Amino acid sequence: MSPFIHLNPSAQEWVYDSVGAQGGSQEATILAFHKTLPDYNETRLHSLPDLAAELGLGNVLLKDESNRFGLPAFKILGASWAVYRAVGSHLGLSVSDGSAPLADVGAKAREVGVRVVTLTEGNCGRAVSRMAAKIMGIPTKVFVPKYMDERTRNKIRSEGAEIIEVDGSYDDVIPVAQREAEASDKAILILDVLELTGGKPATHAIVPVGAGSIGEAVTAHFKSASRRKQFGPAKVLSVEPTTAACLLESLKVGKSIAVPTEDTIMCGMNCGTLSTTAWPVLRDGVDASIVVTDLEAHNAVQELEARSILAGPCGAATLAALRRACTDAKQELGLSDTSIVVLYCTEGPREYPVPSS
Repeated sequence: MSPFIHLNPSAQEWVYDSVGAQGGSQEATILAFHKTLPDYNETRLHSLPDLAAELGLGNVLLKDESNRFGLPAFKILGASWAVYRAVGSHLGLSVSDGSAPLADVGAKAREVGVRVVTLTEGNCGRAVSRMAAKIMGIPTKVFVPKYMDERTRNKIRSEGAEIIEVDGSYDDVIPVAQREAEASDKAILILDVLELTGGKPATHAIVPVGAGSIGEAVTAHFKSASRRKQFGPAKVLSVEPTTAACLLESLKVGKSIAVPTEDTIMCGMNCGTLSTTAWPVLRDGVDASIVVTDLEAHNAVQELEARSILAGPCGAATLAALRRACTDAKQELGLSDTSIVVLYCTEGPREYPVPSS
């Protein structure tokens, strides 16, 4: 088997238990909450029939998550709910069912001096800042690794947050932010925690994994008992940079491990440690873990642009992973001319250094 792919055969029979999961299923509540936020919309699903024909697949669909609530990434979905729940719970308000008005939660937080602390490599920190600082008016500190470029920092500052630089990688930032939050009882730490075609359901989903939050959500959806009963089993494939393959390496040894990371144009996925809540779902539900190089991600950006789909390297990585899967493990993954593949594009276009190899 290719070193770029790790297969997890037991995942095919695994079913996600939403009732037994921590916190239970709150899909309807969270959807209702998201609909109250400015610029709510349903993201577009692109059909790529020429790519499907080239790869010998039934259809390839790209779920474009590159514009959520005016931000160029999916992160605001989780960040908005997380900030609302964390701040409201801290204040003793009724937020588990979304019944406390957002404006009331923000006003109460400002009244008692609550502040938000988070850490980021880019999109997540901006999303938390948009919700906490800009929408709710809560003072927000965002801790970032030293190598984060100034353009990204300025985008976070534009949401009203304060940037704090830490000398080191993303994993080095975590304990610094934790100490900042623990120093005050008024500080709250926020961490990065289908469609049908011609009546046929998706058979494969490919999703980017950094710390694992969106990977957990996509895996839980496609492996849910209700979906399996209605549509049958589906396979979930994850993609990571070769320089930050914490899920692939964790699946190999059967436990969540931290891995050293290197710089990558897929900076939103440059995480050496998985979320503790995401790991059990990813461990049991991901059918294959795939890693791609910066050059593969860049080529995928250009390929999507040629189809008038604008994406950043993290978003385009799922296309790179599909090509890798079809080259290295097409038969093992059940990819055929009847397959319906959904690619999750999680990032809009941005500047990045073009890789040479």
